[in-house]
Amino acid sequence: MLRDALIGQDATWQRLLADLRADRVPHALMLCGPAGSGKMALALAFAEALLCQHPHSDGSACGECTSCRMAAKLEHPDLHFTFPFVKGQRIKNAEDAISDHYIKEWRTRVLANPYFDLSDWLEDIDAGNSQATYYVAEADNIQRKLVLKSSQGGRKVMIVWLPEKMNQETANKLLKLFEEPPADTHFLMVAEEPEQVLGTILSRTQRLLVPPLSRDERARALPPKDESLMLDLFIMLMRLSYQRKVRDLREWADQLAGMGREVQKGFLQFCQRQVRENFVYNFRLPELNDQSSDEEAFSRNFARFINERNVIPVTDELAKAETDIAQNVNARMVFFDLALKMIVLLIQ
Repeated sequence: MLRDALIGQDATWQRLLADLRADRVPHALMLCGPAGSGKMALALAFAEALLCQHPHSDGSACGECTSCRMAAKLEHPDLHFTFPFVKGQRIKNAEDAISDHYIKEWRTRVLANPYFDLSDWLEDIDAGNSQATYYVAEADNIQRKLVLKSSQGGRKVMIVWLPEKMNQETANKLLKLFEEPPADTHFLMVAEEPEQVLGTILSRTQRLLVPPLSRDERARALPPKDESLMLDLFIMLMRLSYQRKVRDLREWADQLAGMGREVQKGFLQFCQRQVRENFVYNFRLPELNDQSSDEEAFSRNFARFINERNVIPVTDELAKAETDIAQNVNARMVFFDLALKMIVLLIQ
């Protein structure tokens, strides 16, 4: 069952089931929350419940009917997916730029672990430094799928992953469908940055906030290697900046520049969280910190360098760097400039 992959989020899950039992599930629901919070796992489990032919009394899927068995393999004919991607060799022209070309890789990724992020997905499709998006042809592709009658005589579900990657032209072609979808059709949107979703789409959806997982829950959901690499890079930045090792910082910037854009943005978001956690660490209230043992070990000696004088400037510089990376500014220049600013800010 897809429900089995869900970690934590009991309150959110019960809220979804309550809406299903009361027959008040919106036609367009947007699950909003940080990366790794389980939004996709929730969307999959809820889609399974919506499609189930013999649900339990609480609204959850039975896990045994034909619909559940097909949904568990992501092969239910009434369960559709749309997601951002990049044009590659398999896409010959603009009219052919649809996500179906990557559905095999998509199913493999989602079934392996629904707690993936955009950098994982871009690595799966060999995107390099290209940024994923929704091409205009995808709007027509979605409409073609949903205009057909349900093959099982019940609901149809379209899971929209990262609608914030949808440009204005693509969104405009879908507005009518989002506002007045075919009968018994539900859009389940999974967004990490809802503030980046076009307002015309937001106004046609009902948002449900998905809180972040606890440290223990994240450890169960996410591969440890990802955060370990991020922490190593963060520690290297702070130590080399404090020691004013400019040549080594140049090499550090070169290392980051060789990674994909989404990995770079993820690293800068990780840094902002670490700065916040180190500032809070100074208050000696462990219940306020959400750190791994390795992060806490570094904070014991480093936290004192993040204080009232520099916590906001440091965070602002990291956020500015993230914006620059998102706008395709030269990554090597962005990270080296950031490192030089850290030299000054850490001594304040």
